[in-house]
Amino acid sequence: MGQRLVEDPAGVAVSTITELAQVCGTSETTVIRFCRAIGFSGYPELRLTLATEAGRAEGVSRGGREVGADIGQGDTLSQVVEKIAFADARAVEETAAQLDIGALEQVVEAIVGARRIDIYGVAASAFVAYDLQQKLHRIGRTSYAWSDAHIMLTSAAVLGPGDVALGISHTGGTVDTIDALAVARRRGATAIALTNFPRSPITKAADMVLTTAARETTFRSGATASRLAQLTVIDCVFVGVAQRTYDQTRAALAATYEAVRDRHVRSDRRRG
Repeated sequence: MGQRLVEDPAGVAVSTITELAQVCGTSETTVIRFCRAIGFSGYPELRLTLATEAGRAEGVSRGGREVGADIGQGDTLSQVVEKIAFADARAVEETAAQLDIGALEQVVEAIVGARRIDIYGVAASAFVAYDLQQKLHRIGRTSYAWSDAHIMLTSAAVLGPGDVALGISHTGGTVDTIDALAVARRRGATAIALTNFPRSPITKAADMVLTTAARETTFRSGATASRLAQLTVIDCVFVGVAQRTYDQTRAALAATYEAVRDRHVRSDRRRG
């Protein structure tokens, strides 16, 4: 298995644990043990690391230009645009490549069966929390997004079995989000974490963990790349839920579209 990592790290980064086990002629359990033996918490973290390094290697030189490098003081505005576009695109691609489909399926099933979904996120992650809340609410799922520390805690305190709490933190170290998720879990709710770092503190407060793969740079702490990566995962969760509640989703989308149809300027009015 170690030889496979050395010979084709990019290939391993886009392989599921089942695919890697089959190629290496071993079991999924052995793959997990191998990951832990070399210092990773599990296969998702190994994939994340490999995907990140593959992206960095690809971006370091594109036509002789350091596209994947950090933004420098002497960069032209054209170079800044190119580097930002590259970083944002790679964040989405690498997030999709390392996303644990098994964990995603568990999260989707938990939300489908939930009585209520509370979503926690502060600062940049709050925008992602509100995006998921809007998506779920529109298809008839009872959901709330909170970004105030006190409201997050009081929200978590009234959750219980059958509810879902989802905490979003790029660094995985946001105390407000961690505390709310921990309270929700103690109350019996299913706790889900979305973070860029699989061994960060927020994962200890979660029953299920989804990860992104975004690299931030000097001028871009909390950057668009991290939010795009989070939104990619959120969109996968939402579509998974929508698929499993297809008829209800179609009816709800039609009803909500009808409700706001008159809020749009008609084409004939625009021409006039």
